[in-house]
Amino acid sequence: MSRDLSCHPCFNDAVRHAFARIHLPVAPECNVQCNFCKRVYDCVNESRPGVTSVLLTPLQALKYLQESLKRDPRISVVGIAGPGDPFATPERTLQTLQLVREAFPEMLLCVASNGLNVDSHVDRLASLAVSHVTLTVNAVDPAIGAKIYAWVRDGKRMYRSQVGAGLLWTRQADAIRNLKRQGVTVKVNTIVIPGVNDQHVVDVARRVAELGADISNCVPLYPVAGTVFGCVEPPKPEQVAALRAEVGRYLPVMAHCARCRADAVGLLGEASSPEAELALLHASTTPSSSDEARPNVAVATLEGVLVNEHLGSAQQLAIYGPRDGSFQLLETRATPPPGGGRDRWQALAETLRDCQAVLVADAGDTPRNILAEYQIKVISMEGLIEDGLNAVYRGIEIRSPSPTRLRCGSGCGGNGQGCS
Repeated sequence: MSRDLSCHPCFNDAVRHAFARIHLPVAPECNVQCNFCKRVYDCVNESRPGVTSVLLTPLQALKYLQESLKRDPRISVVGIAGPGDPFATPERTLQTLQLVREAFPEMLLCVASNGLNVDSHVDRLASLAVSHVTLTVNAVDPAIGAKIYAWVRDGKRMYRSQVGAGLLWTRQADAIRNLKRQGVTVKVNTIVIPGVNDQHVVDVARRVAELGADISNCVPLYPVAGTVFGCVEPPKPEQVAALRAEVGRYLPVMAHCARCRADAVGLLGEASSPEAELALLHASTTPSSSDEARPNVAVATLEGVLVNEHLGSAQQLAIYGPRDGSFQLLETRATPPPGGGRDRWQALAETLRDCQAVLVADAGDTPRNILAEYQIKVISMEGLIEDGLNAVYRGIEIRSPSPTRLRCGSGCGGNGQGCS
């Protein structure tokens, strides 16, 4: 199907008052910690990248898109831009893009990333006809990049200083090169940080232009309290204008960037309407299972407040379900008695056929595997039932408790979702 690539308002200033975009906030994690970034959830009054009111699962995102198009038919582009990096959790990103492409073959698809993990997914993006990709490239010199990035995580390995910055630039260069081989339009964002990379921005533009990038976007630093660069003064407008003029010798320059939120919707520069915000919240509390007959979640709890019981020891499970934009306790169900091996867990799976997940303190491999065969996720966690249910219904990953628990302040991972 023919798609009019000129209808992307972020890549074409001439159409930004006629065509709108929507960002689907399905990417919860990040694999790079930038010294200017602090990802905050549920902050409707702050407009900057990395911020969203809620997280959506891929299916919730599709439903939200369908409702949004009814309200605003000007939407021509569906983008994924956070609140983390779309390729820190690539399966969520690619599933969302697949669902959108199947439902709306004519829609332009767009992704914004730091570029660390893009290259291995370029072929898949091309097969989904993703036409526009934005990469944030802040340095091509590892010595400068080391001042901008606290760490870079590649798989399970963490890299810091010039090693991390060098790895990131290598991956970004590979991504630009291979995206262009697939005919994807590539925009490069560069955050202008006075005293750090402001004298390096033109070098970045020259290098990415050599790789085939299509457009540059010099973005003034947005100082965020609590970050390394929180007290750095942003560049003055005349400095940004001068940089854009120099960068323009190598690439066309975007000058109308609105520094959009990860859940932005509508025309560039316009705040989301109250109706759009309510639609987003409603989408986040709808069942996320692909089977609408599985809206509920089972919980192994001793007293009805905490998730604190091993699945093998639980004599009953509390069953919660979505109600009126939230969730409530529906009933308790007895579990099959101990013994019986696989038969016990198959009987439990039958008991939980309307549940998409069961929250437990822990569980053995056998029940996990058998319940997975019935498409029931076994999620190990510690803490409040309410927090666990919020995570399931909003599509937030729940990390299994580690053997050694660290209190906030001594070992916080800084995942932007609050400390547990």
